[in-house]
Amino acid sequence: MKKINSFFNIELEKGKKIYFSSDNHLGAPNHKESLVREKRFIKWLDSVQETASAIFLLGDLFDFWFEYKKVVPKGFVRVLGKLAEISDKGIPIHFFVGNHDMWMEGYFQKELGIQVYNNPKRFIINNQHFLIGHGDGLGPGDKGFKRMKKVFKNSLSKLAFRWLHPDLGVRVAQYLSTKNKLLSGVDDIEFKGEDNEWLVQYSKKILETETIEFFIFGHRHLPLEIKLSDSSKYINLGDWISYYSYAVFDGTSVELKYFKEKD
Repeated sequence: MKKINSFFNIELEKGKKIYFSSDNHLGAPNHKESLVREKRFIKWLDSVQETASAIFLLGDLFDFWFEYKKVVPKGFVRVLGKLAEISDKGIPIHFFVGNHDMWMEGYFQKELGIQVYNNPKRFIINNQHFLIGHGDGLGPGDKGFKRMKKVFKNSLSKLAFRWLHPDLGVRVAQYLSTKNKLLSGVDDIEFKGEDNEWLVQYSKKILETETIEFFIFGHRHLPLEIKLSDSSKYINLGDWISYYSYAVFDGTSVELKYFKEKD
């Protein structure tokens, strides 16, 4: 993969595909239920890695993640091990931080060999233009969340949180993550209509000055495919809580799919 201007360029080999997934929220609502979903997600990773040219994870893999200098949250050993295994096989994994796991400080890069992005990025894949990101804080409206995100990303806020003992800090953060609707986003996981979907509006604004065939986001927890023009489409990936949905690019088009375990 090489960078061309402000885009990253990927050329697919014959028979290979690009896979996109988002919003697992592992750790929620409790360890027992999260573990069931984690194991199901690992089965999906096993099922796609043979044909994967790259895997894009669009944030909120965890319901809470914070990296202290010497400590990361307990748990998730299965999914972290599987991601390391896939990365070690030479399959690139691109991770876009979400609003629940924005406090990444290098662990994924150093331990798992995963490229981490804090903002949406543009890719050219088989000569098709993609804009990819988690999706939080983009577009019009959502002002309350945008203000909260600025507080959470502030270096002084992170420093203050880091002074808390991890046992206390993680417990408090997990409580807020599940109880605060503004933080979790669970208060708006219903389709608002194309004219009121702020990520759709964001994408249409980009199209006024750029050529993008595919806008791919997470965050909304809804599987959505919306045609923006004759040559452009908006895709929201849904989640691994209710839908177990993901997207596949086969070199020509992007398709939403749903993972169903075999008996």
